[in-house]
Amino acid sequence: MCGGGGTVHSVFNNITSVENLLGAWWEFKRGKNKKIDILQFEFNLESELFAIRDELVSKSYKNIPYEDFYVYDPKRRHIHKAHVRDRIVHQAIYRVLYKIFDLTFIYDSYACRNNKGTHKGVNRLQEFIRKESKNHTRTVWVLKCDISKFFDSIDHNILKKILFKKIFDENTKWIIQNIIGSFEKNSGVGLPLGNVTSQLFANIYLNEFDQFVKHTLKSKYYIRYCDDFIIASHSKPLLEENILKIILFLEENLKLRLHPRKVSISKSLQGIDFLGYVVFPHHRVLRTNTKKRMFRILKNGSTNNVVQSYLGVLQHCKGYTISKYINKIKLS
Repeated sequence: MCGGGGTVHSVFNNITSVENLLGAWWEFKRGKNKKIDILQFEFNLESELFAIRDELVSKSYKNIPYEDFYVYDPKRRHIHKAHVRDRIVHQAIYRVLYKIFDLTFIYDSYACRNNKGTHKGVNRLQEFIRKESKNHTRTVWVLKCDISKFFDSIDHNILKKILFKKIFDENTKWIIQNIIGSFEKNSGVGLPLGNVTSQLFANIYLNEFDQFVKHTLKSKYYIRYCDDFIIASHSKPLLEENILKIILFLEENLKLRLHPRKVSISKSLQGIDFLGYVVFPHHRVLRTNTKKRMFRILKNGSTNNVVQSYLGVLQHCKGYTISKYINKIKLS
């Protein structure tokens, strides 16, 4: 349902269809079969889904207040968890909007996208370094940056302005505004970390920056994963010049700031700390903090799923000794 220039005129019927809501339920429920709130909702699934649909269509739908708590992964994060019915609505919106907006994203955005992820991002970084170094025959410098308090700093009005370049339908605008307005860190600012819509909105928000880096800065070797990004170049002065342009663009267009202690330029030969690994030209190793956290969790006892997940991570780096240690724990 697209008009000229790819503008979406009406997606509300797709979001609120029974088929989409049911699909959203099954996607949301995956891996959560034993949770009490999920079981309670499922007991009256049909009537619950039809009630959600009726409220959306009549525009009487309202978000239930979030439940908030902290997680450590490893740093402390403040999570806001929505009610089951709200999370189904978020999933239903995500299922429709993702297909529209993912087409507009650059190839080298790797967070919360189908067929992307951390390992592909790290592989791409190694590929970029190899190309820019002309197969490791010249020095490559890597600019690494992190946006300060990213989710807490997303401006609601700017986000809506970006979204509504593609969404014209007033009913769809209403439900999007409803979700965005359901949470504030400060007045008119911030998205909750726990929402699947927040992941999509974050990518849509920073796609503005991605386009700036690719088309204005003309950075060929650029990778972003959520609020972490990297630019590789054989020219250190060019990267230093880019920092100032990046700071200005983020502040003036998106009201975002770089984390002052997480802006660095280093030689690729020294190893680039990115997405849990330290990436060298011909191999990669686990970040030291990641190894320490892994050992700490294993010593305190862990499930077979956790052990298998760690072994899976180690398949993507130089980690034979650690794998041997984990297998020894598993067998003991």
